[in-house]
Amino acid sequence: MEQWLVPLLAALVFVLALVVVRARIELEQRVQTRFESWREHELESRAMELYDKWKLEDEPDIRRDAVKRSRSVLTGKVTEHLVPISGAFPYDPSDARFLGSPIDLIVFDGLNAEALEEIVFVEVKTGSKASLSTRERRVRDCVRAGRVRWHELRID
Repeated sequence: MEQWLVPLLAALVFVLALVVVRARIELEQRVQTRFESWREHELESRAMELYDKWKLEDEPDIRRDAVKRSRSVLTGKVTEHLVPISGAFPYDPSDARFLGSPIDLIVFDGLNAEALEEIVFVEVKTGSKASLSTRERRVRDCVRAGRVRWHELRID
């Protein structure tokens, strides 16, 4: 055999080995990608099955909870409007003005008696677990810090 033929054959075998290895890697990557896609699809399908099953099994409880929450919200809204005429309200009801949001009432304490003492921001909460919303806390913090001012706007 010619001397130049041996290195040429070795180079061809090496190139062929590289091609085979690269093809094997690409095949493994395609298989891995397809497997991951299949697995993701199977997981999503299983999750949807479990969610649908949970929804069907727990629907009565979910509906009861929704009605209970709705009733609580409605009770709170009615209470906000009626609290000034209840015995629990420490101010003259005619001094109170309903806002609703972000706080429930502003009381101009003593205004009806022509002796305004103070202006009070009132937030009504019903139930022992009721807490201030983020917006309500921000209003409370501004009032407590004295960041309240008068602005007179004149329109011609």
